[in-house]
Amino acid sequence: MRRLRRSVPAGAALCVAGLVATACGGGDERVVTVFAAASLTDVFTELEHRFEQSHDGVDVRLNFAGSSRLAQQIAEGAPADVFASADTEPMRHLETDGLLDGPPETFATNTLAIAVPRGNPAGITRFADLADPGVTLVVCAPAVPCGSATEEVERRTGLTLRPASEEADVRSVLTKVEVGEADAGLVYATDVANSDAVEEVAFPEAAEVVNTYPIAVPAAAGRTEPAHRFVELVLSEEGRRLLREAGFGLPG
Repeated sequence: MRRLRRSVPAGAALCVAGLVATACGGGDERVVTVFAAASLTDVFTELEHRFEQSHDGVDVRLNFAGSSRLAQQIAEGAPADVFASADTEPMRHLETDGLLDGPPETFATNTLAIAVPRGNPAGITRFADLADPGVTLVVCAPAVPCGSATEEVERRTGLTLRPASEEADVRSVLTKVEVGEADAGLVYATDVANSDAVEEVAFPEAAEVVNTYPIAVPAAAGRTEPAHRFVELVLSEEGRRLLREAGFGLPG
């Protein structure tokens, strides 16, 4: 399901590009801007395509990044009509500050996995192997959900990892493994499932640290009606099927 995605920068750059006129004092009923966690890249690109097919004239613009960064941008006034986070914490801050148009709804879950290059040249077989000083490891920065999940696994296992780098989002971690810049990377199971360049090394400790994905419409959304319709698509049976096929867990 990997497709070339279109993404837009947040904040003032949207005004420069002229993509969201309402954020800059104009009005464009055709554009819906979706801020989504990087781990949602593949499935939300497919949802974008399906939404535009069923809503004639509507243009969905996708902006993928780390959830914490996206939440901060929304809090600072970046124009977003929908926000989908890879963890509840970034969304909770927006809700507490009254920046959401209604309560967020859970639509998916995810767990960590170890991504290794095809053939697994470093011979990684378990989480403890990542602490080997001879292993070049990349992880997410602690501020983003995949990074905080990594820290929680470390805490539960008593291991201390010494990564070569801490990336701003999970797709940056995956890319470094895909191009051979790292022996291993801690990403989500869904990221491994949607990449032909890496293999998954599952580890049982991951099941103890589950990321819950909420979605909501920001209070300052310029396109409230189509934004809620996009959320409805994500929560629909069609959306759940696409999420399941992408490897995400689903709420009951």
